[in-house]
Amino acid sequence: MSGPPLTVLLTGAGGQLGQELVAQCPAGVTLIATGRSELDLADAQACRQLVLERRPDWVLNAGAYTAVDRAESEPELAEAVNAGAPQALAAALAGTGGRLLHLSTDFVFDGRQGSPYATDQLRSPLGVYGASKAAGEEALLASSLLADGRVHVLRTSWVYGPVGRNFCLTMLRLHGEKEEIGVVADQVGCPTATPTLAAACWRLIERAEVGLPDILHWSDAGAASWYDFAVAIGELGVELGLLQRQARVKPITTADYPTPARRPSYSLLDCTASRTALGLEPLHWREALRQVLGRLVP
Repeated sequence: MSGPPLTVLLTGAGGQLGQELVAQCPAGVTLIATGRSELDLADAQACRQLVLERRPDWVLNAGAYTAVDRAESEPELAEAVNAGAPQALAAALAGTGGRLLHLSTDFVFDGRQGSPYATDQLRSPLGVYGASKAAGEEALLASSLLADGRVHVLRTSWVYGPVGRNFCLTMLRLHGEKEEIGVVADQVGCPTATPTLAAACWRLIERAEVGLPDILHWSDAGAASWYDFAVAIGELGVELGLLQRQARVKPITTADYPTPARRPSYSLLDCTASRTALGLEPLHWREALRQVLGRLVP
């Protein structure tokens, strides 16, 4: 990374995105990687105190409460982690002069418009998880950091990678265990691989001095349903030798697979302006998937 050395405090370092951010950390960056054992994001005072003690140039807030269905029965915890923590981090950074990059989600939208969401569209979350992430965004955009251009919200969608618990790894396992898998086909968005998302995060930090929008969108290119994604995982799994055969994937509806939390039926993000601002060309989601699965090949 060009320019003077930077100190970056990373939250969620043990998560699937956090591990990729650590792996891709550029030369010239001193990374303070914190996971749950180092920082409890539900503890606002701990968040403020760590920033005041370490005084990083950036906080990269990749940590979040992401259990979409469990959030319906744990709203206070989801709110504390997804809204309280970024607010506390921003409050501390206001005094130290640092900057904040906060990861957010397509779930701040309700999915009813049927076309890609622009960065400036109104939030209208359907469930507790989306509402808690929307509250986090709103707190940051009301903070004093905004006027100085020191806070950026990066929304993304359907994140998966070669580690952790995610749809891709679950489907890969089920393809190997089942003859048939039922997968929802009436929810549309775009899978986003952690390697491409991590690259976008680091590029944003690199380019922030030249001026970037307050809210950006990043996903891989194209569109897919969960059904499409599951079929591709099976096909590429066989092609790469991770599977001996793929299961039949049966398209089902959201109504066929009820969950505690409602999900947007169409949550594609319009990433055009953000890709231009970051100077990054996206990979199609299927090619990004091939690269992620390729990392699992022994």
